[in-house]
This record gives sequence, structure tokens and C-alpha cells, in this order.
Amino acid sequence: MEFGYFTLSDNAYTNNTRTANQYVKDIVDEAIYADRLGMNSAWIGEHHFSTLGCLSCPDIALAYVAAATKHIRLAPAVTVLPLHHPIRVAEQWATLDLLSDGRVDFACGRGYDRREYEPLKAPFEDNAAAFAEGLEAVQRLWTETKPVSHKGKYYEFKDIAISPQPIQRPIPTYVACFSKPTVELAARMGLGVIVAPFAIGMQFGSMQAFADLYRNECVKHGHKPGRMMCSYFLHFFDNPAEEQAARVRQVRYFKECGLSALPTAEGKPVPPTYAYFNKLAEMMEKMQPEHLTGHSVLMGKAQQIIDTLKGIEKVGIEEVILYANVGLKAHQQTKDEMARFMEEVAPAFEGKHKHRRVAAAAQ
Repeated sequence: MEFGYFTLSDNAYTNNTRTANQYVKDIVDEAIYADRLGMNSAWIGEHHFSTLGCLSCPDIALAYVAAATKHIRLAPAVTVLPLHHPIRVAEQWATLDLLSDGRVDFACGRGYDRREYEPLKAPFEDNAAAFAEGLEAVQRLWTETKPVSHKGKYYEFKDIAISPQPIQRPIPTYVACFSKPTVELAARMGLGVIVAPFAIGMQFGSMQAFADLYRNECVKHGHKPGRMMCSYFLHFFDNPAEEQAARVRQVRYFKECGLSALPTAEGKPVPPTYAYFNKLAEMMEKMQPEHLTGHSVLMGKAQQIIDTLKGIEKVGIEEVILYANVGLKAHQQTKDEMARFMEEVAPAFEGKHKHRRVAAAAQ
């Protein structure tokens, strides 16, 4: 099992004195630090207009990270594909793949915040169809050896070959999955998946049920199951006061950032493809600090976290990306917890991180 750095750049808190500009710089510093710790990857979210997060250009942020690192893989978490033309998406991430010597992992999804769609005149009500069409176009632009033509409902172009071409052919691609139709799409296209455990239980019953569905769908479509990844919130604590602070911090994220960005927030009808978000909204509204468990958050001392991850490992999850800087956690505390994880938790799992830490220590 490998481990990575993950953030959605959550900054939409009441009475928040941390500026978006400072937080973006902190995030880039944390991603570079993740490389030095031996983490496998850095996943930076895309959010617009500070509705939840404040980092709108993960491609540019990760290009900066690429120039300052040697090993860490670089990924959006995720590219909200219907907000962009697929040609530009293909060009941008192919360019980063070239400049980083083949270190890009691409992940995409539909997002969930109507307020990000409307200023950009993107099709929120029917974004599942736009997402599927855009993803197909991106994959063709990365893999086909001749110029690509496409004529669909949302995009149309003729004889396009992007430049530069990516080093990886294809760029490893993951679909953010919150519902069965999205799992089926990933499996049909032969792509990997990335999930959030706090939502999986409500949608599929368990991580095992999700993994079984994905694998079965891949086989049905004649594909070898791809790589499965998941994200986890991370909080270390050693005494009751630290535990309470961590729990309050996490609940504050759900209530102040998560709820405000859901498709239910604007008082408009929820598109059918987002019906499952009603459960998420209800969960966030009722969430109290004492409700948090290992099903949604890695928290406590090292052994507690190891025990949770061992269960995830048995399901077949190959990489866990760690949302450590959540809930206005201080920049230095975030880095300290990242280091603690790699020192106390990661060694309990086999992976390339062991070799990377040895190499980093020798430099």
C-alpha cells in the first residue's frame, strides 16, 4: 500500500483569518514536503470562487511542485471535467506529464457545487452525460496515434492531435466514484477508481461491497480491474484535549465547508444523478464530534490508524491519500502529522515508500 498527500483547499470557514493566497502557498509547501517524506503522490483539489476550497488551478500548483521534486506523482483531486473543454484538459495534463518525466496521475469527476458551474455556463443539470463524453474525448486524445475527430452533444472537433504528447500512454486515469453509475462508467472504460470511505458506507454498504461491484463490472466489460484508491481525513491525538480539538475541527469542516458546497445548498431541485447527496447532507447536518469513527476518519495514535488501514488493505485498496490539513489545521501541525504518519504508520505496510525514505535520508 502506498500513501499520498491530499487536500481540497478547504477555506470557507466563518471568522477565518487565513487568506486564500497564504493557504495556496502552504499547500504547495506541504506537497513538496510529502515528496521528502517518501509519499507516493500529491493530490490537489479543484474549487472555484472559494465555495469550499480556494485553489482553482491544481495543474499550475502541481507544475510548481514538479519542478521542486524528483519522485512524487502529481494528480488533480479531481479535475471537474464538465467545467473544461476536453482538448484543453488533454493538453494541460499531457504537458505536465512531459515536464515531470511521466509523473502524472489524472483523476476526474463531476464535482457537486452548482455555484461553480453557473458562472462558467457549464451544464450542471446534465453533467453526468457531459462528464462521460468529455472523459472519452480526453482518453482518445491521449492514446490514439492519428488526429482525433469527435461529434457529440457537448463537444465537437475534427482532426485534432494535441501537442505535446504525454510520456505515459495512457496517463493513469482514475474516476471519482460516489454512485453506481459512475463505477459502471469507470469499469466500462477500463479506468481506476478513487473513493471517499465516509460516503461509501451510505452508498454501497461497505468498502468490500464497492470493491466487488467495481471488479465485477470490469470483468463484465472485458477489462482487468484497475487500481483502487481512497482518501481519508487524518488526525493524530494523544490526550483527551487533543482528541476533542480534532473532532471539533473535522465536524466544522463538514458543517461549514461540506454542506455549503452540496448541490442541495441552493434550494433548487437536485438533479437525479445527485440524489445520493441528500443522504450526505443529512449526515453532515446531524454530525457531532462524538459521531466520528474510523469508517470516515483516521484518528488517534499510530496503532489505531494502522488497524483501520489494515482492513482497507484487505479489500484491495492500493493507495490511501491523506487529507491532513483539513479544518483550519495549522500548516506546521499538518506537516508534523504527515511526518508522524510516515514514521509511525507507513512502515507497517509494504510499499515503495520504504525505499524512498531510505533514499531521501541518504541525500
